[in-house]
Amino acid sequence: MPLSLAQARERLDQRGISLAEFSRINDLNPNLVSDLLAGRRKGLRGESHRAAVLLGIKQGFLPESPRPTAALPAL
Repeated sequence: MPLSLAQARERLDQRGISLAEFSRINDLNPNLVSDLLAGRRKGLRGESHRAAVLLGIKQGFLPESPRPTAALPAL
């Protein structure tokens, strides 16, 4: 089950990871991650979909890509 936006933000806070650090680790645009967690984006396609899945706010599959992903470990 996907996390709510508040749960995803809390998960980052519990691990002591800032949005900027999460973005750097996962090669994401920090503004995009902020927009997702604020509900301004839905994460339907491309980088926003990838970010939403890595944040845990959306269930989905990530396409094979040359970029390494470092999603947060499951609770």
